[in-house]
Amino acid sequence: MTHGPLAAVCRSAGWQVTELDLTGVLDKGAFMARCVRDLDLPEWFGRNWDALGDVLGDPDWGPASPGRLIVVTGWRPYARARPDEWEIVQGVLAAASGHYEAADAALAVVLSLGGSDQLPPDQPG
Repeated sequence: MTHGPLAAVCRSAGWQVTELDLTGVLDKGAFMARCVRDLDLPEWFGRNWDALGDVLGDPDWGPASPGRLIVVTGWRPYARARPDEWEIVQGVLAAASGHYEAADAALAVVLSLGGSDQLPPDQPG
């Protein structure tokens, strides 16, 4: 999903594009482990909701100017398995995105719904 048109536009504007692939994630522990892996979170990350909000809002981790796009893929099974947790995830990601609105950098998070962000196989990404 990080090779689709939205990612290409963001990259051309100088943004960093990161995929948070939640394929196979069905609980909070697996979600936090995937965040550590895919988002390259620091060692001090506490693997709880508050810590996730803190690290995503930390200027040392956060987006360099002009910004960072996080594309969340494979999220639907987790959302179905743990709807209460998924609601918290959405709130944490939304709050983190809002944190940078007044800064020189931006953080955007998008949920991939599937093929709409994929280029046909015969086109380079």
